Order: sequence, then structure tokens, then C-alpha cells
Amino acid sequence: MDRSLVIPLVYVTIALAWGGTWVAGKVVVAQVPPLEMSTLRFTIAAAVLFAIVLITRTPLGRANFRYVVLAGIFGVFGYNAMVFVGLTMAPASDGALITPTAIPVLTAVAATLIGEPLTSRKVLGLVLATAGSALVIAGGQVGMSTGISVQRLVGDVLFLGGAVCWAAYSVFGSVAMRDRSPIAFTAITVAIGAALLFPLGFLEHGFADVPTWAPGSWALVIFLTLVATVLAFALYSWGVRRFGAGLSSLVGYLVPIAGVGLSFLILGERPHPIQLVGAGVILAGVRVATLRR
Repeated sequence: MDRSLVIPLVYVTIALAWGGTWVAGKVVVAQVPPLEMSTLRFTIAAAVLFAIVLITRTPLGRANFRYVVLAGIFGVFGYNAMVFVGLTMAPASDGALITPTAIPVLTAVAATLIGEPLTSRKVLGLVLATAGSALVIAGGQVGMSTGISVQRLVGDVLFLGGAVCWAAYSVFGSVAMRDRSPIAFTAITVAIGAALLFPLGFLEHGFADVPTWAPGSWALVIFLTLVATVLAFALYSWGVRRFGAGLSSLVGYLVPIAGVGLSFLILGERPHPIQLVGAGVILAGVRVATLRR
């Protein structure tokens, strides 16, 4: 297939998978406890990924293992605990506007932890992204007919915390993957995240309710596991390796569009115009922070 067709097809597929995560997550956390669901999702994903590792005889690697552990703590455990609990409190469209848009600029700033310089562009990008996030959160409150919603505010803050966790994951992952393949890195981090999420399930129903989950709930868990985790990551890694890392920035722009669009079509959520302006400001911050001279 022509490269000009393959590139948009791959990244649109990824955007739909990750954008669909917000919708599927919002629906499933209304049916089952979010921390139990996240534990089972990543337990299944870890089993699938380690099976791929074994079949392909991919070495797991030993160097820089502390960065693998840190990536698992932040990117799988921290990110998913915050985001999926946040989805019980705030609309999926809020998460789709805040988290994926803020991640690139936060990652650019967090890269200073591994020696990259903190430039004026990164600082300005962070300021713009912070202002944009504030607009998204404020717009959500303006759209409330019952006045200020503390619950929605907490959910939005959790979405922003999830973006911080994913930025840390990206930075630690960039170091960890110098000595191992992306599939090995993901398999290990997913397993670490599942192990750390497991005890939190006992703060809910202790997994005793799992046998009673409806088939529809399991279908959403499988979607989150196989499509949003395994398939989307495989396509993302393949695309970066084949077409270059620069094209991966397309995902940062496409996921919010897919997430908000799907939230509107499936859940009937309508973001307030102020929130859309805020998302635009965040994306402007991304552009400034990642722009090369």
C-alpha cells in the first residue's frame, strides 16, 4: 500500500482506539469498580504481551531496569488509577480534552529529568498548556446547571494528574527502551502496573463481584485490553519505527478529536465552547514546546 495512505490509516486507527478508551472507560466504570477493572485489564494484557514476547523470543533486557519499574509505576499504575477513577466523577469529554492534549508539553518539560535542557519554548508551552487546562476545567463548571460541581472538579484534576503520570512514563520509557524492545518494555511495565493495582481492588469489592459482571462489561474490558492496549501500542510502535518518531505527534492532535467526537456520538456529551477554546490553547502550548528551531 502507498505510504501516503498507510500513514493516516495507522494513526487514525490509533486515535480511534485511544479516543474510544474514554467512551468505553466511562461506560464500564458505571457498571464495575474502576480499580478492579483496571487490574483485570492489565493482567490480561500482560499475559498477551508476554505470550508475544515468548513466541517472538524477544529478550526482556536487564539494563536500566529501574527506569522500567518507574515507568510501570507512573504510566500504568498511576495513570490508570487516576484516569479511571476520574471517569466516575467527570465526563469522558473532559478527559479527552485535558489528558491527551497536555501530555506532549508535559513530556517535553519532564525530559529535563534525563538531561534535556529546559528551554524558554518549553516553559512558554507549559504556561499555555496550564492556562488551557484551567479553561477546560472552568468551562466544565460553567456548563453545570446546578452550579459548581466539586466532584467534576476533582475528576478533572485527576485527568490532569494522569497526564503528568504519562509524561513521566514517556521520559522513563525513552531511557528504558535504549536497551530493550518496545514490546518487552510494555510487557514488563503492564505486569508491574497490574501488580500494583491489585491491592487497590480490595478497597472496592475485593474482586468478589467479578463473576457477576455482565457480558457487556466484559466486552468493554476486552476492548480496553486488546484494542486500546495491545493493538494500538503495536501499531504505534510499528509506525514510529517505519515512518519516524516525528509522525507520532499526529496522535496527540487526533486523540482529543476522536475522544470528543465519540463522546458526543455515543454518550451525548457536549463540551462547553470554553472547553474547546481551552483545548486549542493546550495544543498551541504543545506546538510551542515541541517546535524545533
